[in-house]
Amino acid sequence: MVEAFCATWKLVDSHNFDEYMKALGVGFATRQVGNVTKPTVIISSEGDKVVIRTQSTFKNTEISFKLGEEFDETTPDDRNCKSVVTLDGDKLVHVQKWDGKETNFVREIKDGKMVMEQEYGVNKWYSHLW
Repeated sequence: MVEAFCATWKLVDSHNFDEYMKALGVGFATRQVGNVTKPTVIISSEGDKVVIRTQSTFKNTEISFKLGEEFDETTPDDRNCKSVVTLDGDKLVHVQKWDGKETNFVREIKDGKMVMEQEYGVNKWYSHLW
């Protein structure tokens, strides 16, 4: 259930994020900022919609969607994507498509932390903020 993800999460550790950004074509300066930014992610459920707010000193973003329905998304690096988020068992799977490309990441709760796995071996760990 999406309710397991509904909380405020703070990034505590990240691996291989620079490689992921390089593969997406993100410029050097933006990658440098992205590598040191420790965003807070707030996930909530509002009726039949899920809202994910990402807040940092670099940029704030918000997406709102219904599970399984395509929506327009502008990413922190300003890509305009067609995205779909689904619940696969206890995993929240987020797929972004743009310019004939596709990337996806999977969020799950492990040992009280939200773990987000992305392509190119990216792993991010978020601790739960009370």
